[in-house]
Amino acid sequence: MGMLRCDNNMVALVLSCFIIINHVFIANSKPVGSLIDLPAHDHHFQIRKLHEFKSKLFPREQVSLSSFSSPSSPARSSSGVYSVIEYGADPMGKTDSTDAILAAISDAVSIAGDGFLMEGITNLGGVRISLEGGIYKISRPIKLPVAGRGNVMIFGGTLKAYDNFTTDGYLLDLSPPSSSTNHDYNYEFVTLRDLMLDCNFKGGGIRIVNALRTSIDNCYIAHFTTTGILVQRGHETYIRNSFLGQHITAGGDPNERNFTGTAIDLQGNDNAITDVVIFSAQVGIMVSGQANMITGVHCYNKANGFGGTGIYIKVPGITQTRIVNSYFDYTGIVVEDPVQLHVSGCFFLGDAFIVLKSVRGVVDGINIVNNMFHGSNKGVDIVQLDQTRKEFNEIGRVMVDYNVVNGMNMKATVANGVTRVNGSSWTIDFNKILLFPRRIKFVQHSLMSNTSDMFPKTILRNISNNQVFIESDVTVEGSASVTVDQGLTMSS
Repeated sequence: MGMLRCDNNMVALVLSCFIIINHVFIANSKPVGSLIDLPAHDHHFQIRKLHEFKSKLFPREQVSLSSFSSPSSPARSSSGVYSVIEYGADPMGKTDSTDAILAAISDAVSIAGDGFLMEGITNLGGVRISLEGGIYKISRPIKLPVAGRGNVMIFGGTLKAYDNFTTDGYLLDLSPPSSSTNHDYNYEFVTLRDLMLDCNFKGGGIRIVNALRTSIDNCYIAHFTTTGILVQRGHETYIRNSFLGQHITAGGDPNERNFTGTAIDLQGNDNAITDVVIFSAQVGIMVSGQANMITGVHCYNKANGFGGTGIYIKVPGITQTRIVNSYFDYTGIVVEDPVQLHVSGCFFLGDAFIVLKSVRGVVDGINIVNNMFHGSNKGVDIVQLDQTRKEFNEIGRVMVDYNVVNGMNMKATVANGVTRVNGSSWTIDFNKILLFPRRIKFVQHSLMSNTSDMFPKTILRNISNNQVFIESDVTVEGSASVTVDQGLTMSS
């Protein structure tokens, strides 16, 4: 106990000396006649240094966010981490933190860097802008002041739009300033991580314009009126482990029919959405770029019955989209003129279905296989054709098969039928199951006779209107089986 009292007395003595010396230094080191405080002589700077000294003496003591005052000119970070609090941002969300956050970002992206990533993009070495777990109100978009920067991260806090935030802006906006250079990409390897964005029904969450290898990871974006995440041009934006919704709900919301906006809008190529939940929006994911990958997504943004769509693919003729291992909860998929579309391993609940929508009448290279559909026995087809504008007249290889269906109508491009035969002709009607009307491209049939000493000759007479008509040269009693395929094309 005596040793503990001695140590505490010594600490108190050292701390007192530091305060006295520091006070004397501040009082006497300012040049005579100077009207401008240098950063090293700033009162807030000295307070922050005092906290640093105190934390070394008491390493286990926790210092709250509010204990850091806002210095007027914080020193550059030697660790590559820029704390927005040190630039005057209010982590309690009581005052506008826009200028302070922009100042921290400006300093972070103004360092010299080391070499280049893509041509014209400076490698900032992994510099990070930390929100320090605070909640910050902002009155205008947070943007990088210059283009041509890469290897930078913004992470760890909440941004909330002020009531005067522009209704057509985005809280985090990675679009280039007007003075940007004319390189292939504006940014590369920018990471937005561990963020909550509350748009306060004042615009969108994140916009990324012509960037390369961008990551959005572990983000929660809510209360957007336009778009949660907008990706325009560029390549390889990866959106992972995130949650998006215009209204915060867990399903069954009484105002669901009034949901608007789009959670994610991909207007570029080669992007990926993985392990993302979309819980409220008119459209969950809008795709108007090529070669995008969607996996592990749970869409219950707005039910089909209220006019909602889980995923809308609007790339007629050049779809090149893969959707796998996802969950469509009372909302489905719409694809315009699909060419090269793969949907597999997905679960469609609540009469959710897939629509192939004709724009110019083209459909080719389709795989809709190995999915599960569950409905309420209302006669809803699992895959539907929207030929309101034009009938599909350019049909290539289409495979809709091997799907498991409960409480909905099976639709497929491959079908098997068996019928009892008692005569010299028989017909099997496949309209109930085949996806396309009046289209059978391949038929295989067999006949099993109940009479062992007969070997009847059969011929396929007609396959019009999705009905297979077969005749034999003699009267037969037995059973006939037929397999048809709509997806095969005639080889040259």
